[in-house]
Amino acid sequence: MRTNSPCLLCVALSGPSAAEILAQAASVSAQADVLEIRLDSMAEPAVAPFSQALSRPLLFTNRARWEGGGFAGEEGERVALLSQAVAAKAAFVDIELKTESGLRQGLIDQAREQGTRTIVSWHHFANTPSSQALRSILQEQYRSTATIGKIVTMAHTVEDVLRVLALQIEAQEMGLPLIAFCMGQAGVISRVATIGLGGFMTYASVDGAPGTAPGQLAISRLRRVVKELDDAH
Repeated sequence: MRTNSPCLLCVALSGPSAAEILAQAASVSAQADVLEIRLDSMAEPAVAPFSQALSRPLLFTNRARWEGGGFAGEEGERVALLSQAVAAKAAFVDIELKTESGLRQGLIDQAREQGTRTIVSWHHFANTPSSQALRSILQEQYRSTATIGKIVTMAHTVEDVLRVLALQIEAQEMGLPLIAFCMGQAGVISRVATIGLGGFMTYASVDGAPGTAPGQLAISRLRRVVKELDDAH
């Protein structure tokens, strides 16, 4: 259970080259708890430039096109890049729940041996499923033996947001750290609310950048909100 630990603020970094992503990292490292490197945004994805140059905890994501990302190559190649991140002692890697089970489990097992935490993720870019469907996804994430679950949906109503945030209750009962919030304009509040509801991590964009998902707040803005929440206690 992780109810008393602070929610981590992760800045998502994307760009066609390592140089561009490293420049973004330099501008936000002081404000970020974690830096997410979106390998799927790069023309030539590589782990080494980041593991060698950055001291902040790194999360490597290589999102497949079938899950809303940019990587269109073979699945073995996609997961192999994440395996390289584990070998480089990354703090976190993100592997989609829908990844072929053998590839997914191989990465999770490797990460456990190396001390890298795995985030098993599930995204829906159109809407938010029913509470029953969301609970089923959460249970499948728990059974995957990954370290952390992640469920992110597109919200159109307040009810959508509440269904996703309510997953924290069941996740805490399971003892599974969970990242859970919603995309879209209706979901913006969830990216902040999860900070006070036991969420493991929430994501922000580089100041002035469009972000990697609809509704991401800029890191400086999110930091101000967190400070205001802390000052209110």
